[in-house]
Amino acid sequence: MTDQTPPQVDDTDVLFDAPAIEEQERMVEAILFASTEPVTVADMNSRMPHGSDAALAVGLLRDRYADRGVRVVQVGDAWAIRTAPELGHLLQKETVETRKLSRAAIETLAIIAYHQPVTRAEIEEIRGVSVSRGTIDLLLEMEWIRFGRRRMTPGRPVTFVVTPTFLDHFGLETARDLPGLKELRAAGLLDNRPPPGFEAPMDEDEVADDEGQSDMFEDNQ
Repeated sequence: MTDQTPPQVDDTDVLFDAPAIEEQERMVEAILFASTEPVTVADMNSRMPHGSDAALAVGLLRDRYADRGVRVVQVGDAWAIRTAPELGHLLQKETVETRKLSRAAIETLAIIAYHQPVTRAEIEEIRGVSVSRGTIDLLLEMEWIRFGRRRMTPGRPVTFVVTPTFLDHFGLETARDLPGLKELRAAGLLDNRPPPGFEAPMDEDEVADDEGQSDMFEDNQ
């Protein structure tokens, strides 16, 4: 008699067929779409059914997305879905950044507005402290102040005055329409008290222009 031994099943035999390549593409698409980071082929294979070929699927998916608004792109040894480079400008969002002026900038601006034309040395004399170059540069960059005429004094120091942009921002026709101390405090442009020594004397040719404003910055303390 012949001893018939039943055929042995190799443990490596695949019990189930791998999904169709179209279905594998859908799987890869879902994985890439849901991931916030690029995904490697090995990682995709570990998530997909046994026998899947993520490398082939992602290659086919890349070709299918070649002319779409988003692309399947390789990032190092991983893959990701990204916006087509030529459409990136559609996703840019312009925002207006609100700048909060420092106390030094507010005090400097107020001194220039109420004492213009005023030199840097005069600003420092009124504030009692030096004025940093960054403060002046910031106000110039914002176009709230500009250079005025040079003083006919030794060294010919440059003066500073407010600009039409400053007046327009605060709804003023001229510098003579500047608000009083209470209005400035209400608008948050001044602290509870004006800069120390704000009532510094001005040149005779400036007194006439600022007549009626001298009482606006009196220290009430």
